[in-house]
Amino acid sequence: MSETVGFIGLGNLGLPIASNLLDAGYSLTVYNRTAGKAAPLVEQGARLASCPADTVTPAGIVMTLLWDDESVESIVMSDGFLERLGTGGIHVGMSTISPEMAKKLAAIHAEHGSVYMEAPIFGRPEAAVARKLTVPFAGPEQVKERVRPILKAMGGEGLFDFGEEVGAATAVKLIGNFLIVSAGQSMLEALTMAEKNGVDPKPVVDMLTQTLFSAPIYQSYGKMIAEKQYSQFTQSKIPLKDVGLFQKTAQQVQSPTPISSLLHDILESAQKQA
Repeated sequence: MSETVGFIGLGNLGLPIASNLLDAGYSLTVYNRTAGKAAPLVEQGARLASCPADTVTPAGIVMTLLWDDESVESIVMSDGFLERLGTGGIHVGMSTISPEMAKKLAAIHAEHGSVYMEAPIFGRPEAAVARKLTVPFAGPEQVKERVRPILKAMGGEGLFDFGEEVGAATAVKLIGNFLIVSAGQSMLEALTMAEKNGVDPKPVVDMLTQTLFSAPIYQSYGKMIAEKQYSQFTQSKIPLKDVGLFQKTAQQVQSPTPISSLLHDILESAQKQA
């Protein structure tokens, strides 16, 4: 691969995704606020940047996988980032943010001659390692052919094009996460009821996920709940953040949010008790 890719954000998903790109032959320049997390990638051949702008190649591609709106915007507005990316440069945003922020970032990039393309990720870290991520994406048509091979190389088994309007793929990501959290909470409530009535939850999961609810989310979350491994998700701040983003995005267009409002209250209460 002749192109060097910048990669910012080496969390539980970012690390295996960046590793996949290195395995695929891409040259990587990586940045993470906690520099020590980059050590395995440096051993693989990545170059460690000292600041976000140092990951950027003029007219190149830089990818970000960060926590929220504010963290992505702070990277984009950091010293030298936009100026160095410049005309022909592409920023691929893989974070779960609001459609409102995605559109704002696209406008900021356009002012500097670069392009923002959104490609948020569905998949847990183990799916990233196995290269079985699902990636909705959206952005200007002229950049997609350049970015698509990188999305596949990083582990994007399923790539879904949602057109040129930035914000669409981010909305799809929020919709998917809302449904995932809804399914997980419903399974938790249902299997708790089963157990308290003296019914072993494991065969309940086996029956339901082989028949009425034979979807990967029900299968994986049902298994974790039945095996008492669900606390890591009920205690995580991610579901509350993502449901909050879904709720805010829906309310901005006067779309009713009775279920997401209830779900947000449940998650907020769980966080306070954690």
